[in-house]
Amino acid sequence: MLTQNVQLENKTILVTGAAGFIGANLVTELMHTVPTVTIVGLDNMNAYYDVAIKDYRLAEIERLAEEKTGIRWEFVKGDLAEAALIDRLFAEYKFDVVVNLAAQAGVRYSITNPDAYIQSNLIGFYNILEACRRYPVEHLVYASSSSVYGTNKKVPYATEDKVDNPVSLYAATKKSNELMAHAYSKLYNIPSTGLRFFTVYGPAGRPDIAYFGFTNKLLKGETIEIFNYGNCKRDFTYVDDIVEGVKRVMQCAPEKQTGEDGLPIPPYRVYNIGNSSPENLLDFVDILQQELIRAGVLPSDYDFEAHKKLVPMQAGDVPVTYADTSALEADFGFKPSTDLRTGLRRFAEWYKAFYQV
Repeated sequence: MLTQNVQLENKTILVTGAAGFIGANLVTELMHTVPTVTIVGLDNMNAYYDVAIKDYRLAEIERLAEEKTGIRWEFVKGDLAEAALIDRLFAEYKFDVVVNLAAQAGVRYSITNPDAYIQSNLIGFYNILEACRRYPVEHLVYASSSSVYGTNKKVPYATEDKVDNPVSLYAATKKSNELMAHAYSKLYNIPSTGLRFFTVYGPAGRPDIAYFGFTNKLLKGETIEIFNYGNCKRDFTYVDDIVEGVKRVMQCAPEKQTGEDGLPIPPYRVYNIGNSSPENLLDFVDILQQELIRAGVLPSDYDFEAHKKLVPMQAGDVPVTYADTSALEADFGFKPSTDLRTGLRRFAEWYKAFYQV
């Protein structure tokens, strides 16, 4: 077990992508568990998916911030790719901890809109690294992705595995983030930790993720397409488990050390955060429709079989994701554990309330 060396109380924390799925959940978790803290949230509020969901998440944060007396919350609408903005924020707030969750997400979108990935995931992350160099921080934590493993045949995926064969531009940008962070850790002694997230799901999630898109289509009576003829397996990880992992990692920065050459040994780590129990996509969709019926989103006599279609693999997709979380368990005593039915039940109940089905 690692010893906590970063106290979050009375600190100033930057969370980029604060209106995003993981970002908003992290902000609310910090507000619930850190009595006195300043949190600055940055998000460009782009229309990659329904902005109403981002507005809903921000409204929840604002409501919570008003309830908590020791919490200072500032939201900045702006783009990670704007170097002058990032520099100004770091100069003004002197952040102690930075959690970079802002990114252009999605594998398929990267095929049709590559520019968005270069701007956000490469230039944006470079701006964060440069700011951490100029205004030193105690710890930089950033989102990587399980997609860096590409089509690796060895499962479960371990952080020691080679990840040199990305099958999408999105995956390539995430691998690039890890390389850039390692270089800056070595050159400027910036403690950084990368987190490879595995298929995150839950209430108020991203509508471009399968479970959310499937729900929208089923509700409209449309047919859902299940790729690789239903033979895909995904390591679905509930958002609360992801956030708990992020919060624990934030408090344990890699130690600064000097090598025999008198230069810094990079204070750098990478972890997987996943459920370590891949689910077949057909089983996943079956549980989803059961929970949608239970929540009253779909009628009890819904003919699920008539609304599904098995189709081939899509470009950029991989057949399986499966996290080896032994390093996370050893260092933090934590392993994601929310089962799929529990997570999808919470999503279905949220969906019914949010869309007033």
